[in-house]
Amino acid sequence: MKKAKFITPAVTAFDENGNLDIAANKAIWDFLIKNGVDGLLIMGSIGEFASMTAEQKKELIKLAITYVNKRTKVYIGTADMRVDETINLSNFALAEGADAVMVISPYYFSISDESIEFFYDKVADGIKGNMYLYNFPARIGYDLSPAVTLKLLRKHKNIVGYKDSVSEMGHTRKLMTTVLGEFPGFEIYSGFDENFVHNILGGGSGCIGGLSNIYPELCVKWAKAINDKKLDEVEKIQLVIDKMMDIYDIGLPFIPIIKKAMILRGIKMNDYSIEPFLGATDAQVEKIKIILKEINLI
Repeated sequence: MKKAKFITPAVTAFDENGNLDIAANKAIWDFLIKNGVDGLLIMGSIGEFASMTAEQKKELIKLAITYVNKRTKVYIGTADMRVDETINLSNFALAEGADAVMVISPYYFSISDESIEFFYDKVADGIKGNMYLYNFPARIGYDLSPAVTLKLLRKHKNIVGYKDSVSEMGHTRKLMTTVLGEFPGFEIYSGFDENFVHNILGGGSGCIGGLSNIYPELCVKWAKAINDKKLDEVEKIQLVIDKMMDIYDIGLPFIPIIKKAMILRGIKMNDYSIEPFLGATDAQVEKIKIILKEINLI
């Protein structure tokens, strides 16, 4: 069994005008690092990468890598609809000192397996460092299949991992059985927090889950309990995470909801997101409070 890791796809803090909130982002990163997460994913889906300008992305990359200063791993989401822009931002992040980049497939149109393979072939050939594949069918409109993934691994040594943001563990299990026999060191992460334990038991590396923005110390404790084979503790934390999963259902999108929950925990930040994402309503805040009180977090 691989060592279990929990990586946080960090939210991005903005001010009321949609600019990066420098102090708040630093406070978020300090909070996560202090509580021991295994790494930060900057500009994942929860980091609102798709709404940010090119200038904001570079500003945030520089800020994160400089400020984190090797205190934990830093991974950067560098996805773009265009191959050349994905390569350019990836190499910018790697040159700045990112440990690796994470690339989601082009979204909006469904594309063929041949097009998916072509996209990642070009990106992997063009970037100067390690990269993770990012599968999120609910957002890109199609699946990055285990079969295509295996083809890519056979051609590109710098593809080192995969985030599978699907609720069905059957897909992640198929990915593991397809690629880990030939590439046992390949890192496979679940994108849904509740699947963390199943992921590890199936041969994966852990989770890149949004709830760790709110309760990182619990997620870190969970990983330690798995690594120490303390099954009673693993089960106890699983039940807490299962209750927390309801946070994702409070509002669409869930990003402002996560931010509000972090504020209720006492993190010095605002819950602004890039428009048209709206902040939590009073009714939604009450729902968040009920969950956080139920798990004794506030």
